[in-house]
Amino acid sequence: MTTEAAIRQKFQALATRLDEHTRRVWAATEAGALGYGGISLVARATDISRRAILAGMREIKAGDILPAGRVRRPGGGRKPAIHHQPDLPEKLESLIEPLTRGDPESPLRWTCKSTHRLSLELTGQGYSASSRLVGVLLHRMGYSLQGNRKTIEGKKHPDRNAQFEHINARVLEEMRAAQPVISVDTKKKELVGNYANRGKQWLKKGTATNVNIHDFPDPSVPRAYPYGIYELTRNRGFVNVGTDHDTATFAVASIRTWWRMEGRRAYPKARRLLITADAGGSNGSRLRLWKWELQRLADELRLPISVCHFPPGTSKWNKVEHRLFSFISLNWQGEPLTDYETVVNLISKTTTVTGLKVSCRLDRRRYPLGRKVSDEEWAKINLFKDDFHGDWNYTIRPRP
Repeated sequence: MTTEAAIRQKFQALATRLDEHTRRVWAATEAGALGYGGISLVARATDISRRAILAGMREIKAGDILPAGRVRRPGGGRKPAIHHQPDLPEKLESLIEPLTRGDPESPLRWTCKSTHRLSLELTGQGYSASSRLVGVLLHRMGYSLQGNRKTIEGKKHPDRNAQFEHINARVLEEMRAAQPVISVDTKKKELVGNYANRGKQWLKKGTATNVNIHDFPDPSVPRAYPYGIYELTRNRGFVNVGTDHDTATFAVASIRTWWRMEGRRAYPKARRLLITADAGGSNGSRLRLWKWELQRLADELRLPISVCHFPPGTSKWNKVEHRLFSFISLNWQGEPLTDYETVVNLISKTTTVTGLKVSCRLDRRRYPLGRKVSDEEWAKINLFKDDFHGDWNYTIRPRP
C-alpha cells in the first residue's frame, strides 16, 4: 500500500470523529512527519486544502490552544457581508423610507417592499445582500412587519363542473388558434383617502401609518372601481380605474379601452374575441345592458364576441381573481390609498416572478345608474346562444 493510500484510509476512519480544528491539526501532524512534499501528499489524500494544513502547522508551532468549544480563534472565518459594506444598513433604510431618508423617486416607492424585492434592488445597485440578510438587518435596525394602525370600537349548481369543462375547452381552442382570450371582473371598490388598508409592510417599530378611525360608507367619500382584464395567453393585466359607478356600460368601456390601448396591437389578426366573466355584477349573464353594450362593441370592432360565464358562486375560479387581483392586493397591502394617483401607480407597478405585467388607466367619465334597454333595443341584438347553457354561453355578432 502506498503512503498516500495509507493516509487516505486513516483519514476515512477518523473523519467522522474530527471537527474543523482537530482535522487540520491531524493533517498538519501527518504532513510534518512526511517531510518534504508532505503537505501536497496529505492534501491529495484527504481533500483538505493546503491552506488549512499550513494553518494547522502554524498552530502546532505556536502552541495555540483554543478555548473549549471553539474550532477557530476569535475573529477567524469569513467576514460577514456588512463588514465589507458598512453603508449597507443606511442604503437599505433609504429604500424602506424613501420619502424621509432617501430619494422620493425610489424605484420601490410604488412596489411591495418584501425582503426579496429589497435584495434585488440592492443587488442592482452593486451591493451583495441576500433576502435573508435583508431580513436580519431590518430586525437589527428595529423594523418589523406591521399593518395600518386602526383603533375603532350558495348552493352548488348541478351543471357547475360541466360549465367549467366547457369554459376550459373553449379557452384552449381559442388560445391554440392564437385568438384573444380575456378574463374580466370588477375588483372590490376601494375608498380613496387616508383609510386603513389590510396587510403589513416593513416599518420602524412604533411608526405604523396612522389612518382614519372610521371608514363608514359615506357617499361623499371618493371611491375607486378597478375593472380588470387579464390576458391568459400573454400573462398581461389591464385595469381601468373608474371614479363614478360600476355599471355594465363601464365594464364594456373598460374592454373597449383595453382593445384600443393593447389588444389590437397584440392581436392584429384577431377574427373573434372570447370573454370569461362572472355570472353577476356589472358583467352579469342576466343583464340586458351588458349584452347591449357588447353589441355596440362588436359593431365597432367588426368582431364576433363570445362570452362564457362562470356558474353563480364560483367567482374565485375566474383567472382575473387569482392571477391579477390577488397580486395587486399583495402589492398595496398596508398602503393607504390616499388618492387616485396612488391607486394607479400601485396597480401599474404590480409584477410577479412569473412575468406578469400590468398597465392601468384612470377613467373619470360618468356612468349614470338606471339605464334601461327597451324591448325594441333588445330585439336588435344579434345574439346567438350556445347549445349548452345558452344563458351562460353565447356569441354576439356584428350587425350588418
